[in-house]
Amino acid sequence: MPSLAYFPVRGRGESIRTLLIDNDIAFEEVNVLPRENWENNWKPKMQFGQCPSYTDDDGFQLVQSNAILRYLGRKYDLYGSNNQEASLVDMINDGVEDVRIQYTRMIYQNYEAGKEPYIQELPKKLEPFEKLIKSSGYILGEKISWADYNLYDFLDIQTILSPGCLDSFPNLKAYLDRMKARPGVQKRRQTDNFKNMPVNGNGKQ
Repeated sequence: MPSLAYFPVRGRGESIRTLLIDNDIAFEEVNVLPRENWENNWKPKMQFGQCPSYTDDDGFQLVQSNAILRYLGRKYDLYGSNNQEASLVDMINDGVEDVRIQYTRMIYQNYEAGKEPYIQELPKKLEPFEKLIKSSGYILGEKISWADYNLYDFLDIQTILSPGCLDSFPNLKAYLDRMKARPGVQKRRQTDNFKNMPVNGNGKQ
């Protein structure tokens, strides 16, 4: 059975968890903590000393969350039907990554002083996605892609940081509601594991 090894936070693992559950892909979730276990047993086994780490049922192992998502996208037909669709998925995911890096730096390095400036700039960061996402459907229309799970998780944690941040973005607000309404996404969100899991490792959100 495939396994996902990560810390007990949403962080970089949540989009992977949600993709797997929403597509009925059975997997084992492995908590790499406590710290001694991570440092001594897990970190040395990972190609860049980082997690999440996904190990497929044939033993193939990947780290780097976006590489894992792309791998699952190719394996489970979640990458679009042609090169242009795949490239659009990549582009939107790279856009998510740009803002997520800024979010992560603020959360872990400058939360007290950086939270309000980040929130003030958030509309500018969300505007391109509002233009790219249609009023119905997903990134590629009716067919969901692997990047939808990353965009969904990103938008969800932004609404935790800044409730109401999507009020001026009707396409994104409707998109987030559609993602939350998916049976597999609901299944994940209704678990105690999800409800009790912090967004970030330092408790900031």
